[in-house]
Amino acid sequence: MLLAVDVGNSNTVLGLYDGERLVASWRLTTNRTQTMDEFTLALGGLFAARQLPATAVTGAMVASVVPPLDSMLRQALERQFGVEALFVGPGIRTGMAIRYDSPADVGADRIVNAVAGYAAHGGPLIIVDFGTATTFDIVSGQGEYHGGIICPGIAISAEALFARTARLPRVEIRPPERLIGNTTVGSIQSGLFYGYLSLVDGVIERLHAELGAPVKAIATGGLASLFMGRSRWLTAYDELLTLEGLRLLWQRNRGPA
Repeated sequence: MLLAVDVGNSNTVLGLYDGERLVASWRLTTNRTQTMDEFTLALGGLFAARQLPATAVTGAMVASVVPPLDSMLRQALERQFGVEALFVGPGIRTGMAIRYDSPADVGADRIVNAVAGYAAHGGPLIIVDFGTATTFDIVSGQGEYHGGIICPGIAISAEALFARTARLPRVEIRPPERLIGNTTVGSIQSGLFYGYLSLVDGVIERLHAELGAPVKAIATGGLASLFMGRSRWLTAYDELLTLEGLRLLWQRNRGPA
């Protein structure tokens, strides 16, 4: 079986695949100070809790946007499962032309999302990933990656507001009951949620204008579900898009797991 590992700035998501079937998945907090021993123990605990034998893992595919953790991850995966992990990076066969001035600069998660998004939805396509940063990535009708846009994520925006204001309280990021808040908490929630929703829809509208026609837009990432059904342009939500992209890239580079 294949263990797909998506290491983001805030969360690390793991998925265990038996062929094309997702057997199990986990979401962990990304800990930049975690040691190899600690991560190895965490992996063992996750598998033990699901009564999954470590020997079931025959391959590991990793997309990481936290380079300082890469060596630790590589060693922990080898110690726990006895496999040499394959990392998304230069030299990986993606099956997708990267139309970026410096292809090596594109985040691994963005390429993985583009591969999975095009495989599932075709193109042209806009992929909006709601993570620590919110990214908009563009795939052409011919399946080429054309670049995109990177914005601060909503959690970063909220944290900046709370850190720089003395009297505004921390609030839960969620859709408010009404647009016009009649309490301080309601006003902050409305500003965060509808301000960010307007950012997302506004960027997508500008992308439509630049691309010359409306383009399908899909969402992924930990906070994407907040905006589905409220955005004018987001038409589908795929929580496991990055894991599926890792599975596809494993197939293109190593064959069936």
